[in-house]
Amino acid sequence: MSKPFYQEVGKEITVFEHTYKCKIPFLLKGPTGTGKSRFIEFMAHELNTKLITISCHEETSSTDLIGRFIIKGAETVWLDGPLTTAVKEGHILYLDEIAEARPDVIVAIHSLTDHRRELFIDKLGKTIKAHENFMLVASFNPGYQRGFKELKPSTRQRFVAISFDYPTEKLEAEIVVSETGIEPDVAKKLVNIATKIRNLTELGLTETVSTRLLVDAAKLIHIGLPKRLAVHVAVVEPLTDDLEVIQALKDLSDLMI
Repeated sequence: MSKPFYQEVGKEITVFEHTYKCKIPFLLKGPTGTGKSRFIEFMAHELNTKLITISCHEETSSTDLIGRFIIKGAETVWLDGPLTTAVKEGHILYLDEIAEARPDVIVAIHSLTDHRRELFIDKLGKTIKAHENFMLVASFNPGYQRGFKELKPSTRQRFVAISFDYPTEKLEAEIVVSETGIEPDVAKKLVNIATKIRNLTELGLTETVSTRLLVDAAKLIHIGLPKRLAVHVAVVEPLTDDLEVIQALKDLSDLMI
């Protein structure tokens, strides 16, 4: 696997390396598209360890993570879930958007996030001690739907936490260029559009322009899609379904690129 591109913003690499040595659970906080998942991919590569990622949603249950009995031929056999596999084999398990998962997921990981470092498998009546290299990493977006889904303080305090935000304009433009090969002046204009939209808080957008959206737009421009059209479909349209807001953002971006 090739090395994932990641541009450090603060001291997050150093913090993660030290946290990994202690195997303390690690929490990434920040808006969508600020590089949280890419950072963990980069760190797993740097540390030469396997990464298992679970994208959590409202149906994600502890059974999905721990495992279940399945019918195989004429017998019933147990199949480990990704959490159990990571605990046994010593991988990094990354729970992306952990606040989206069902409450029983939080219950299931509690004994892995304190001094016990063990997983209880209720259906087997077994408790498994975590491999010395096992590490639990999670991410969540504190501002998602204005606090509709939050992590309880008692859960958050089981993690070392670090906040991710959008990079500086200069750094964000460098990231867009590195990811897509687009001309620096075009990348700069895309970042300027993103900065302008992020500052338009009166629009009431649930999510604002992520670096990921800028990369998507740059990729389309790089292979020949007209700049304004690329911004419309890759940046503006994904943000909202409000036709008036869409038109306003299109008019704004057209003036800037």
